[in-house]
Amino acid sequence: MSVEPTADPLTPLGPRYHGTEPVEAANTPRPAVLIVEDEPNIRELVCLHLGLENYECVPCGDGESALKLARSRRFDLVILDVMLPGLDGVTVCRAIRRESENPDVPVLMLTARREESDKVVGLESGADDYLTKPFGVRELVARVRALLRRGPRPLVSSGTTKEAAKAITYKHVEMDPARRRVRVGNTDVELTTNEFQLLYVLLASPGIVFSREALLSRVWKDDTFVTVRSVDTLIKRLRKKIERSPADPEIILTVWGAGYKAEDV
Repeated sequence: MSVEPTADPLTPLGPRYHGTEPVEAANTPRPAVLIVEDEPNIRELVCLHLGLENYECVPCGDGESALKLARSRRFDLVILDVMLPGLDGVTVCRAIRRESENPDVPVLMLTARREESDKVVGLESGADDYLTKPFGVRELVARVRALLRRGPRPLVSSGTTKEAAKAITYKHVEMDPARRRVRVGNTDVELTTNEFQLLYVLLASPGIVFSREALLSRVWKDDTFVTVRSVDTLIKRLRKKIERSPADPEIILTVWGAGYKAEDV
């Protein structure tokens, strides 16, 4: 895929029209998009077309550099290739969610893999959407617009903001939503975004029974490919990470015929 840039995508553009939709004037603050792609032609193509949409594009070719950028400034969107030299995209996405200035930024993953399992891994690492290569430019722009309209993702499923989300101490588990940190005993435990959100929902309301459908709507929200069985799978993974004995849980309890709850305290 070759591209001959006809304009510098980082240069502020005046009012433009793309199709029938007006693009805002250059004096309006432009959404900043971090584009992490190791193939120069694809990176230039994405920058070019998003520049024409009046987005500020910050290109990057490897995972380590991307993580440094994500730790140094705020972005409105991250476009992240899965297969990167050094740190892969899944690792970078998890690190952005856990330890950067952009824990809530929408992430669009680019992947050359078409298997559903690969897409699920990307989404569970904290990505909000994925696009399979080769992709059409119009579809890319449409996905970017949709993610930017959606805005920052909630740091916890209950809908609280980063400032309002309260830290939770429950038995031997500590959760800090502002830092997206979980400690079990004296050990930091790494959770995926969905694992974190599911655990927060349960621990924030100990004793309250949540049906699988309720957890599905709170954690996965508008993702249509998941089923109630995804909740069971996530619970099993969580128990392995936080329970002293996953086979005999004392934190996340199954309420037969109803759903799950955190044990009453």
